[in-house]
Amino acid sequence: MAVPVSTPVSTPIPGEDFNVSETRKDSYGQILKSSALTGGSSVLTIGFGIVRTKALAVLLGPAGVGLFGLFGSVYDLTRIVAGLGINTSGVRQIAEATATGDARRIARTVATLRRVAFFSGVLGALLLLSLCLPVSRFTFGTYQYAGWVALLAVAVLFNSISAGQMALVQGMRRIADLAKMNALAAFYGTLFSIPIVYFFREKGIVPFMLCVTAMSILTSWWYARKIQVERVRLTAREVTDEARALLRMGIAFMASGLMGMGAAYLIRVLVLRSLGLDAAGCFQAAWVLGGLYVGFIMQAMGADFFPRLTAVANNHSECNRLVNEQAEVGLLLAGPGVIATLTFAPLVIQLFYTSQFWPAAEILRWICLGMVLRVASWPMGFILLAKGARRLFLWSELLTNLLFIGLVWAGLNQFGLTGAGIGFFGMYAAYWLGIYLVVRRLSGFRWSTANRRLALVFLPLVVVLFLSRKFLPNPSVVVLGVVLTLVTGIYSVKTLCTLVPLERFPGPVRKMILFLKLGPPDARS
Repeated sequence: MAVPVSTPVSTPIPGEDFNVSETRKDSYGQILKSSALTGGSSVLTIGFGIVRTKALAVLLGPAGVGLFGLFGSVYDLTRIVAGLGINTSGVRQIAEATATGDARRIARTVATLRRVAFFSGVLGALLLLSLCLPVSRFTFGTYQYAGWVALLAVAVLFNSISAGQMALVQGMRRIADLAKMNALAAFYGTLFSIPIVYFFREKGIVPFMLCVTAMSILTSWWYARKIQVERVRLTAREVTDEARALLRMGIAFMASGLMGMGAAYLIRVLVLRSLGLDAAGCFQAAWVLGGLYVGFIMQAMGADFFPRLTAVANNHSECNRLVNEQAEVGLLLAGPGVIATLTFAPLVIQLFYTSQFWPAAEILRWICLGMVLRVASWPMGFILLAKGARRLFLWSELLTNLLFIGLVWAGLNQFGLTGAGIGFFGMYAAYWLGIYLVVRRLSGFRWSTANRRLALVFLPLVVVLFLSRKFLPNPSVVVLGVVLTLVTGIYSVKTLCTLVPLERFPGPVRKMILFLKLGPPDARS
């Protein structure tokens, strides 16, 4: 798909500072509203994920968690190939069709999406089934796990169908249904999967994963069926044309996901081969916890952000404005959480896993540094997706993931397990700079004054807290971290209150803001 021709528009002076207009307040309010809806379900989803993680840690130990991470990487790689990127390109296609108001076009897109999701899932499952022996050999160094790898094929099929249904719900911007769907899938997945590991231990890992994906397909089907779409008879030409449009961008998304998951898979194999299964388990623990809070923020914001950005992709000014607003809200929400995670890294490891995972604490700190840069760079990457710039998108992903693998390999050789965390941070430092230069050339994007100000607030504090552990005793570091968490938390809430009318906040959050007197003066009376 060629990059759309952009409409020439007048662009505000870079760095111009002005009061937040009512239109922009509505835009910030929309970001916060969708973030709150999806965020609420993400809290539940993450909470249930924590329960599953803790159960695996207690029942299986570091080696079992390492095994789970390796099976998870095989599954992720295959589902990316099987999905053909339709979980993202489907959202884009449906958002575009919905924007036209053409009922037949919407119906054609939805029908094609469902068919492609099913058949691609079947092909992906057959692919993993046929390659179970070499995959087991390469991943684990033995054919012992080939049967379990073959069983993962069923989970791949379930995921592909579920992804198509979720793309339909998100593309229609039914954010409330998307939130309920994710929360229920996590609840039922937790309820039925933990007993499997309890009774079968290591032999229950793959059935555990299969159970979680089965719950996802059931809940996504329940909410997707509620969307009323006109029934149409499609000619073979219509199906082919729609599938071609869906897959053209989807292949780019698939290639990107494949590179990302492939890099994660190879890194786990590197850790396993260099340091053993226990080290692989510690890396898995740090990886999961490092992305927990930031992943929650990004999932909460991304559910509505991509469809909104796609709708204005041809307008440089509007596109850049949305990205700056999204980045601003993301930094305000993520900053205090990253500082808190840095402060309590050892406690977090102990809480979510067990004392056997103690080496993961130092990796987690480095991952936290990288996560700050990830939040800052993440909205910019969506400019490439919304504008359909496939080649730029794929090259940026390829170079980033090759750099990631190279940095982790060098880090493991030089610093041991901590080197994997250092590699993650180095990769995102390079990605932030690279993607900024790319989107600046593509759409004239520049950071707003507000985002530059936030960077000057959060980045130095994160670096100071990180380095303090090298020079201060642990109690002093904790005290410093608690103070910085409170200060940045208050700053973030007060800043959000200037961007978004207080009535747009969720009820419980609004009451807390008023109770703590953090809102604007006119709202406290």
